[in-house]
Amino acid sequence: MKFFNFHLMPYRHVDLDAIEHNGSAWVTFSNRHYDPQQGAELYHEYLDQMELADRLGFDGVCLNEHHQTAYGMMPIPGVLAGALARSVKRAKLAILGRALPLLNNPLVVAEEYAMLDNLTRGRFIAGFVRGIGAEYHATGVNPVLSQERFAEAHDLIVRAWTEPGPFAYEGKHYHFNYVNPWPRPYQSPHPPIWIPSQGSSSTIRWAAAMRYTYAQTLSPIAAVARFFQMYRDEAEKAGYQSSPDQLAWSNTIYVADTDEKAMREARPHLEALVNRLLKMPTEMLLPPGYTNIESMKRVRAAKVTGKTTSIEDLVKTGVVIIGSPNTVREKLAEYQDLAGFNTSLTKTQFGTMPDDMTRANMTAIAEEILPHFRDRLPQGARQAAAE
Repeated sequence: MKFFNFHLMPYRHVDLDAIEHNGSAWVTFSNRHYDPQQGAELYHEYLDQMELADRLGFDGVCLNEHHQTAYGMMPIPGVLAGALARSVKRAKLAILGRALPLLNNPLVVAEEYAMLDNLTRGRFIAGFVRGIGAEYHATGVNPVLSQERFAEAHDLIVRAWTEPGPFAYEGKHYHFNYVNPWPRPYQSPHPPIWIPSQGSSSTIRWAAAMRYTYAQTLSPIAAVARFFQMYRDEAEKAGYQSSPDQLAWSNTIYVADTDEKAMREARPHLEALVNRLLKMPTEMLLPPGYTNIESMKRVRAAKVTGKTTSIEDLVKTGVVIIGSPNTVREKLAEYQDLAGFNTSLTKTQFGTMPDDMTRANMTAIAEEILPHFRDRLPQGARQAAAE
């Protein structure tokens, strides 16, 4: 199994009561609550943590994109990826991912990602997302157009990477007389493309058809297993057998000496994440037209937003893994076999967790968890290899 350190970069100094009073940490939560001096220190703290992940032996580090929220301070993840492209010496660098439908010019991402691929000499992973519903409120883009804008932007970016320019492009949403981005990607034909999703059936079908790695966002492990099985089924329909390496689970892990200590230490920070920073009205998460009815039901069933959730609930349903090294190893092995993934996108910092706790958690995961999973495959893959 491969382990990526996945960072949300939350504004961890946020006033949780103010979020509760506002009803959400997204879009309508005033930026008067952001202190630039504290925010600047957090950016450096979080970049230092990503560099530490590289030194500790994590296989990759991950950034993502969200707008107008204390949940994550990465509206332009390429800025932070650029800061890490030279300081992260060994691990892969992933942006999971850029919200393509929000862009007026997708060629900006073609250029940005190609630059990062060159700076890392081919250690870059290109993530594309539609963006959650709140992003459409923040940017004023019509969510009804989300899927078609995503598809057109994706096709244009891949074509710009793989077809020598200049050439003209005339689409429904994008029009260019000259498509001729410099630089070209370092990797040939382009960086690997990963597709994170909340569990949209259309996204899963498309990712499987394209043979892209699919990454499932924060969800109970039973839902993760269903989504990953859907991917495998769609791969078979497309004429191939998918690999566990094409499935990545975004999770949260916290390790301490004992189960009791781990639960006690993680509780306030994890519950701040799910009950305050993740909180948003349904119409903000899933605006009309954003997705089909089937996917909407799946997402609402899988997400942990909405009602108040305890750490016990999150552990019981397998949204997170919290405990002693032995407990974490046992649960992670159980979940890997159940869902069949071979990449763990692990949040080692979450919610309001301070730097010292995060670094201790990262070190414990690197020393107590990673070595036990280096050569481990999901049970089904182990049986297939034995045959």
